[in-house]
Amino acid sequence: MKIAVPTKDGRVDDHFGHCAYYTIFNIIDGKVAEVTKMASPQGCGCKSGIAPVLKQMGVAVMLAGNMGQGAKNVLEAQRIEVVRGCSGDVEDLVNQYLSGNVKDNGEICDHHDCH
Repeated sequence: MKIAVPTKDGRVDDHFGHCAYYTIFNIIDGKVAEVTKMASPQGCGCKSGIAPVLKQMGVAVMLAGNMGQGAKNVLEAQRIEVVRGCSGDVEDLVNQYLSGNVKDNGEICDHHDCH
């Protein structure tokens, strides 16, 4: 399984659609086996085409800060689980998620032009 996190300077970027890059964690036997970075495409998250790219890479979970409904819908259409309300150091976050301590906060970001 792979987990993606929108990232800026090693921390969760609050703006999924405009993050600096995605940190991709390859999880094997419940532990982080490999960490890679992928540049974020131009444009907002829901229109950038990132969802099918992440799915093709094997991403099953997106741990994000804020996210609009459009981006959430596009990711879920690719069968990528979306967990919103995340913050902090990305490695700590993934370990907390793997321990069962991270849950979706249910909030939708609606203050930009991509929803």
